[in-house]
Amino acid sequence: MSYQVQLFPLEVKKAYFLSKSPGFLEKVENLIPFTAGQKQRLRDRLSKYGYRQQRTDPYGHHYVFDEDESINALLTDHGLYFSATGEGAFEIGMTASEFTDTEEFAKYDPQNGGWEEI
Repeated sequence: MSYQVQLFPLEVKKAYFLSKSPGFLEKVENLIPFTAGQKQRLRDRLSKYGYRQQRTDPYGHHYVFDEDESINALLTDHGLYFSATGEGAFEIGMTASEFTDTEEFAKYDPQNGGWEEI
C-alpha cells in the first residue's frame, strides 16, 4: 500500500480553507506556485536529508531516498509530493513535518485527516 504526503506554500492552506471547494488540491489553478527561492531551498534540503535527484521531466524533479528506495519525492512548481510504501510512511511524514519549520510551507496528509497544524 502506498502512502502520500504533500507540501505546499502556506498560502495554499489558507486558500483551501477559504474556498471550501471539494477537490481544491486536485486543480492546479488553485495551487500557488513556489517562488524560485523556495524551490531552491527545498532542493537543497532534500539533498541534505539524503534524497538523490534521479531525473527531471515535464512533471518536475524526481528524487529517491538513498536509505530506502521505496521512498520517492516529486518537486513541481506547485508542490512537493512524497510517496512511500511500508515502513517509509513514517519517514516521509516526519520529513514533511520538519520541512514546515520555517513556517513558509504547509503539510497535507490525506491519510491522516488533512492539514497538519503548526
